Amino acid sequence: MNLNDVHRGIQKHKKRNRVGRGPGSGHGKTCGRGHKGQGSRAGFSLHPTFEGGQMPLVRRIPKRGFNNRWALSVAIVNVGDLEARFEADDVVDLDALRAKNLVKGRSDLVKILGDGPLTKKLTVSAHRFSRSAREKIEQAGGQVVVLPGKAPVVKNKPRSR
Repeated sequence: MNLNDVHRGIQKHKKRNRVGRGPGSGHGKTCGRGHKGQGSRAGFSLHPTFEGGQMPLVRRIPKRGFNNRWALSVAIVNVGDLEARFEADDVVDLDALRAKNLVKGRSDLVKILGDGPLTKKLTVSAHRFSRSAREKIEQAGGQVVVLPGKAPVVKNKPRSR
């Protein structure tokens, strides 16, 4: 393979396939739909999990547990990580945690957990703290700042008139 072959055939805007334009096009007559049958008819649509009447895979596999689609995603950081990455008297906030790669990706809340030792005096800002993390930070002479979390959505709230 040569370097000039790498992008050969890759087009940014590929032309739409125009079907039903005669036998010379290779997509004339039946236009790629084959002869007769359900798929050849106008208005045909197929459920993505349909397997020809066989019990679909998504229904054969057992379901387990419950996945809460509205649950807040919580990023966790241990006190031992703060000890390793920050200097004494540092201010540990969300931006500092992201800068030190302790919080990656998208998360709604940040929780500090108490795993590991802490000897440095730090001012730690986060949404949640475990009891042991709070004790370790305050024992080292640091300060705990609880940030406001995402406000919960209240459904069916009575309207004030």
